[in-house]
Parts: sequence; C-alpha cells; structure tokens
Amino acid sequence: MFQVTVSTAPPTPDAPGWDQWRPKFADYDVVIQTCNDLPGGSNPQSQGPQWPAEVQKAFEEYVSGGGGLFVYHGGNNAFAGWPAYNEMIGLGWRPANFGRAVALDEKGNLKPYEAGVGEKTGHGKRIDTVIHRRGEHPIHQGFPAKWMAAELEIYFYARGPAKNMEVISYGLDQKTQQYWPTEWVVQYGKDRVYSSTCGHFWKDQIDPPNLSDVAFQTILPRALQWLAKRDVTYPVPANFPGPDQPSLRVLLSIPPAATTETKPPAAK
Repeated sequence: MFQVTVSTAPPTPDAPGWDQWRPKFADYDVVIQTCNDLPGGSNPQSQGPQWPAEVQKAFEEYVSGGGGLFVYHGGNNAFAGWPAYNEMIGLGWRPANFGRAVALDEKGNLKPYEAGVGEKTGHGKRIDTVIHRRGEHPIHQGFPAKWMAAELEIYFYARGPAKNMEVISYGLDQKTQQYWPTEWVVQYGKDRVYSSTCGHFWKDQIDPPNLSDVAFQTILPRALQWLAKRDVTYPVPANFPGPDQPSLRVLLSIPPAATTETKPPAAK
C-alpha cells in the first residue's frame, strides 16, 4: 500500500553527513515527522540541534504546497523556535506563555485558554483512556462514538497558534480532570496535517500496548490515506475496541533499547 523511506538527520551539526542531509520531501505524498529536539535536563524547554535552514525551507515549501504531514507523538514537542512549524502542527509541547491551549467539555465543545492562562504543557501517566470521537472526520468513518485506547498519554495545555485547526477526538486527563485533544488536523496552505499523542514508545518497552492497540493500528494507515488525498479505504476491523476495554494485537516484537523517542529522524 505504501512505499516508505527513512531519512535520519545526523545528531549534531558537526557530525558527519550534516552538510549532505537534504531529504527529498517532494518525492513523497506524506512525511511522518517523528523528531523530538528537546534535550531534557534541567530545562526541558531548551532546544537541541535544529534542522539546517535549507531543510526547513524545503519542508515549508513541501507542506504549504500540498504534501501531507503526519506529526507522530513527540513530533509536536519539536522546533518551538520555528514559526512555520508551529503553524503546521497547531498545538505542541510548549511553555505556558507560548500560545493558545484548547480544552473541551464532555460534549466536545471547545474551551480555549489564551497564552499565560493555565499551565505549561504536560501529561500524566499512560493509562487506558476512553477516546471520544468529535465530528464526522473521514479518518474515523465507521468508528464507534467512543473507544478505549491502550496506555495513552493525554497532553494537557498543548499550546500553539491553533489556526485552521479541527479537533477530531479527545479524552479525559486524570490530573487536570479536563478533556483535551487526542487527535487534531490543521490546514496549512494546500497541505493537510494530522497530529496525535497516540503511539508512545520508550526504549525500555517491549511490545508497548499503545503500539499494539488495534485502534491506533487502524488510525495510522487511514490517516496516511487521508493525508495523501486518497480515498480512506483501510477497513475498520471487527475487533476494533469499544468503550469498555482496549483491543490489542502484537504485530512486531520490539526488543528493549531498540530505539528511543528522542532520536531525531525525519521519516517519510
């Protein structure tokens, strides 16, 4: 169904290959952006190495010109200092004064928080969470109104420009006792952008439930079809979860320390 190429940036600007790393975004219908440039440490909002200016420009042209962008989990943590990227993703892992945050009530009505109101972005423990479908987005066609996601991280107070953005699902965060977006889409130029906090994977995990989640395994290819401006035809399986418990299907056993959320690839 999909031809996939992986393009991984060198870890630092002085590493071999930095000057030659120039992904050919335009060769692909969709880019899956998995890069997270937060180095951690005492200042989790500080930034690690940024993409070369030439790559940033090519990426902006690709997205605004009609290429699809899938922002995979920690990809919305990245590049806080890149204005165009903030507009592409709509909401990201940002300080409290960065931009607007969007909460929801139980019926899916939006409750915006302006910059400086509320907290910086965060999340509680990964827990099984009821996801509420919002609207009639093509990615969710045939889904139940609610389903249980496995070990989901819900980002509270994700912040950004939130322009041309539609929240398509949401869940209840246990810490804040508020509903927050779990999937959202943005129109950026001619492009479609899809963001989600699903799909967390950490280096010490083997077969993490959030990757074995049938709902996530169904959403991923359907979102890629929608981003590529194709008909959304990937089937909704009979064991798609309802609201009472998640449905798991292990597709690939991943050994511990095989990868980490913080490595900086730009995957296509």
